[in-house]
Amino acid sequence: MRLVPNSLHDEVAARLRERIFAGELPPGSFLDEVKLAEQLEISRTPLREALKVLTAEGLVRHEPRRGCFVAEVTEQDLDEIFPVIALLEGRCAFEAAQNATDADLAVLEDLHDKLARHAKARRINAYYEANYAIHEAIIALAGNRWLAGVIGDLRKILKLARQQQLHAPGRLEQSLSEHLAVFAALKARDPEGAEAAMRTHLTRQREALRELSRAHRSRLA
Repeated sequence: MRLVPNSLHDEVAARLRERIFAGELPPGSFLDEVKLAEQLEISRTPLREALKVLTAEGLVRHEPRRGCFVAEVTEQDLDEIFPVIALLEGRCAFEAAQNATDADLAVLEDLHDKLARHAKARRINAYYEANYAIHEAIIALAGNRWLAGVIGDLRKILKLARQQQLHAPGRLEQSLSEHLAVFAALKARDPEGAEAAMRTHLTRQREALRELSRAHRSRLA
């Protein structure tokens, strides 16, 4: 499909972002500008502008005289990012508990029902999509554009590694339980409880990723 000229580099960035998140362009892979331009049926000028966008987002790294590569998320990156995003999303949950209407809670209840069904059926990809929608809904309910902007930037980086944590033994059930705890606090209009539950949820995500990393290193040893 040929891309239209309007905001071409933004469209190219969106296409490449989707391919990165889908694993079609895996972490560490070289981004061949000639090949990508041919695939997308565009010149290299909008492609380079798109790569600058993705570099600014942290999804791509540029190496002088070598070119662009898909970013790799290190253990140190995760150790540094998760405490920050736990604080930020915890604050979103706090503000969402103050702002949520009965109609908002009804929408969240439907999303949590979907989450539970996907967990029971062990549909990890579908679970992750519902999980993502719940986090987005809570961020939106907070109504704080500054929080939303910073969280959005960090979530793009975490998306490179986050879905893996659902493969850790028992993590799917634990994640569902954590989400239900957040939702219970929101329904109770308990800002402090919602904040604490969200921070716990994100902290345990990091722990699950750490366990997977240890298991992977043990298999390689």
